[in-house]
Amino acid sequence: MPRPYSILDVFTDTPFAGNPLAVVHEADDLDATRMQAIAREFNLSETVFLLPAESPRHKARLRIFTPGRELPFAGHPTVGTAVLLGLMDDGSDSADEVPAHAFGLEERVGIVSCVMEKRGENHGHARFRLPRLPEYLGEGPAPEAAAAALGLDPADIGFDRHLPSRHSAGVPFDLVPLASRDAVERARPGPDFDKVFGRDGDAGEVYLYSAGTVDPAHSFYSRMFAPGMGIAEDPATGSAAAALAGALMEYEPLGDGTHHVVIEQGYAMGRPSLIRLQLIIENGALVGAEIGGDAVLVARGELLP
Repeated sequence: MPRPYSILDVFTDTPFAGNPLAVVHEADDLDATRMQAIAREFNLSETVFLLPAESPRHKARLRIFTPGRELPFAGHPTVGTAVLLGLMDDGSDSADEVPAHAFGLEERVGIVSCVMEKRGENHGHARFRLPRLPEYLGEGPAPEAAAAALGLDPADIGFDRHLPSRHSAGVPFDLVPLASRDAVERARPGPDFDKVFGRDGDAGEVYLYSAGTVDPAHSFYSRMFAPGMGIAEDPATGSAAAALAGALMEYEPLGDGTHHVVIEQGYAMGRPSLIRLQLIIENGALVGAEIGGDAVLVARGELLP
């Protein structure tokens, strides 16, 4: 039997911008080898496979694959799938109705609690609470080494108190702060990239960010390179934004309360994306964080048997 799939553009309210996502429905009879082959065929940053939830309290179980490997968690697949499931549940063709849907998604990292709001016939907004708060994994490479690996000058590395670091909220990232948006745009993985950022035979996942934004109302401008995942560059990376929350706690003077951060990504690829990060701080500690963004359904199709 043909197997249905959907394509969404995530972290955008505009078709053909943001980060494309494939969602394969009715995937419970597929094994990991077949899922990986399908993800390579789509050749998008991530492909989601929808399976029945193991608990009746949850909406669905997700398996997430890049073209190179399976992930325990990722932000843009979570947001995109939450929007898709909310649109499927709504059953209304009216763009005026904006019912909210709250549900849990089962991912390898744990249960991810989501809220989805319909914004149009094929458009929604979703946010989810991080199932795992970011943890500090250690210092990043020295500025000279990071600069050489990215085709930059050492003076391009760092701004204010920000220094290269390594954090993870489920997926580890090398977070490299750069002095300007121009430096972020000039960065290119060089011959030393694998040697500087690679670990355990993996080419590494590297997230560049700067306080110089396209829109002054936004917080950071970013790019992400992940050759180890089979991704030359990603238009929008929610799991990296989640890791960035750890760096912000390390280097930014954030007080108690709720802080809203808007991250630009994908502009260098012609696929502008906006990731919304919310941090909740109590007694100087990060006690909660959410990732949110829009997504639009742009295509449906079938995988042939």
